[in-house]
Amino acid sequence: MGPVTAAVLQLAALIGALALCYIPFGNYMAKVYSSDKHWRVERWIYRGIGADPDTEMRWPAYLRGVLAFSFVGVLFLYLLQRLQGVLPGSLGFSSVNPAQSFNTAVSFVTNTNWQSYYGEQTMGHVVQTAGLAVQNFVSAAVGIAVAVALVRGFARSRTGEIGNFWSDLVRGTIRILVPFAAVAAIVLVACGAIQNFSGIHEVGQFMGGSQQWNGGAVASQEAIKEFGTNGGGYFNANSAHPFENPTPFTNLFEIFLILLIPFALTRTFGVMVGSVKQGYAILAAMGAIWLGFVALMMWTEFAHHGPALQLAGGAYEGKEVRFGIGGSSIFAVSTTLTSTGAVDSFHSSFTGLGGGITLLSMMLGEIAPGGTGSGLYGILIMAVIAVFIAGLMVGRTPEYLGKKIGAREIKLSAIYILITPALALVFAAASMALPTPPHSMLNSGAHGFSEVLYAFTSAANNNGSAFAGLNANTDWYNTMTGLAMLFGRFLPMVFVLALAGSLAEQRPVPATAGTLRTEKPLFTGLLVGAVLIITGLTYFPALALGPLAEGLAS
Repeated sequence: MGPVTAAVLQLAALIGALALCYIPFGNYMAKVYSSDKHWRVERWIYRGIGADPDTEMRWPAYLRGVLAFSFVGVLFLYLLQRLQGVLPGSLGFSSVNPAQSFNTAVSFVTNTNWQSYYGEQTMGHVVQTAGLAVQNFVSAAVGIAVAVALVRGFARSRTGEIGNFWSDLVRGTIRILVPFAAVAAIVLVACGAIQNFSGIHEVGQFMGGSQQWNGGAVASQEAIKEFGTNGGGYFNANSAHPFENPTPFTNLFEIFLILLIPFALTRTFGVMVGSVKQGYAILAAMGAIWLGFVALMMWTEFAHHGPALQLAGGAYEGKEVRFGIGGSSIFAVSTTLTSTGAVDSFHSSFTGLGGGITLLSMMLGEIAPGGTGSGLYGILIMAVIAVFIAGLMVGRTPEYLGKKIGAREIKLSAIYILITPALALVFAAASMALPTPPHSMLNSGAHGFSEVLYAFTSAANNNGSAFAGLNANTDWYNTMTGLAMLFGRFLPMVFVLALAGSLAEQRPVPATAGTLRTEKPLFTGLLVGAVLIITGLTYFPALALGPLAEGLAS
């Protein structure tokens, strides 16, 4: 069997598995967030934190809950790293320095999981399990909660209430993330991923010196790392490491975990707004972009010109031979089109155009299918923009799901889509203009610029993957990427929740003959076009200086 055929079969198997889980899992999540029942363990948690789960919140109160919870998470994780040197189970590692502690704390709380450190040489068992792994669960739950709040804004009318943050947070963690991640961890252990609390030990001699590895609760963290679209690896090599991702099957299984919640949330959306066809329209837009990018990535990596690459059968540099070009291409696109950031290959070693695809995937706003929750609310914002564009074309007040899209809704949506590009481009420009930051670049020219642009695009979009050619463990990059992650996560949430409150206050508008049918293929095509055109206009000059220049010159 040829490598291209094997790649197509992997892709078909992945799509089949996602299709089988789409309806039952999407319906289950809709039931979780629509139920008025509380599990006993959930009541214990509410009592412990002093929250009333039955009190409905308006959007400012919901936002205060998101920000307060996240601030406490950043503070706790920061202190945990600073105190690591005196904690048990630290494996002899010292406390993490202040700049890197800040960066890592912000990174994991914002669901970014950007790592400027070697995991197996920096973090002990306590920080890994009690700090990083916990944030993998709750940061994902926060993203889903905000998405569900926006869905309620579309579904409700004549009320400004969009749910209860504490209830949404706890239910998402207890009923969705914990049980499914536990099952996924068992599968990974059965397939060879490690799960222990062993110390550092030698595994043999390598080029005249000893090679050392430490164990850890790797499988359990790997499961939620992918299922919650987090991406932070236990080891520096991330999902290219055999302890995290030992076989081609686990590679495909991890891609499945990455995509399951973001795609299934479109079904949850359809069920909660009372029209599953609306969910299918959003799913079709997400699926078309994801499948198109996978096809483009495989084409650039399999068919790149040059005698060495043609003799090798493709661009194999930086890719694990266990997974090949096909598995690496699907993983790279899936991890950058979501907010996962995990890698099973080095994106810096992809072809010029292949690296550009990973960059563009993040620049789209990670909405195809996007992260846990962030993908759904991101593409719903784009749907509002698309409806507005359609309304301008026909001279009619735009409507979406029975709600009028007026000046307030468009302003909130427009600010949302401008925040992330502004953060990525401004921080990247500053890093290139100042005298010291360029010293962190491994390469010069277009590829070096791509490394810097990739870093801040990844941080601002809360992705977390890296081009693997930039030394980001400096005070400048630790601080600036930390700020990019912080603003890139919470500033958009402000406008998402404000939009949810505005929509929930409206009276429903009856559909007429002139209403745009947003469950039809025409709207899906309009939505895909709006996503690609708006992104292209925003980022094209930067892409032309980096991956496009490199790809055309090679």
